[in-house]
Amino acid sequence: MKMKKAAAFEQTKWAIDPAHSEIGFKVRHLMIAHVRGIFKTFDASIFTTGFDFRTSEVDLWIDASTINTGDVKRDRHLKSRDFFDVKKFKQITFTSSTIVKADKGGNHELWGELTMMGITHNVKLNVQFGGILNDPWGNERAGFSVTGNIKRSDWGLTWNATTESGGLMVSDEVSISCEVELTKIGQKVLNMHLD
Repeated sequence: MKMKKAAAFEQTKWAIDPAHSEIGFKVRHLMIAHVRGIFKTFDASIFTTGFDFRTSEVDLWIDASTINTGDVKRDRHLKSRDFFDVKKFKQITFTSSTIVKADKGGNHELWGELTMMGITHNVKLNVQFGGILNDPWGNERAGFSVTGNIKRSDWGLTWNATTESGGLMVSDEVSISCEVELTKIGQKVLNMHLD
């Protein structure tokens, strides 16, 4: 009878530090300048094997109603049925699937499913790992910069208007820009049987 081998893995749980993290975006306005915005409320369930973030399992949720572009009237419009329809679709979510090994510049490709307006698409994000260190209070922290580009029309966000010159008011392409700082909140040993 063949015996199965057992291997032990340390599963590490991380939490986003909201005071030192930002989920932001920018879109072209009138095709000549950018408008920037952030979501104020978000959280995630994040697990890694040991401290290897290439093994990350990420489930992120964002409260769509907390969108903030610095203009109350514009934010009200973004929350309406013309855009995010936050009364019907309260959350934006991202669930990771694959992380590709870093290139020479230290950039990783993070693939996962982004869901908005009840529509899900697989997207690629670029992740720059900032490192791991202990803060002055003994907490282990890790930092990342996350960027990417999506087309809002893929999620049904198609509202637009034309200018007097015939141009579009808002671009279809949205640039994602996030700064994420994580704090280690736990670690446990998992036993896995290998054939």
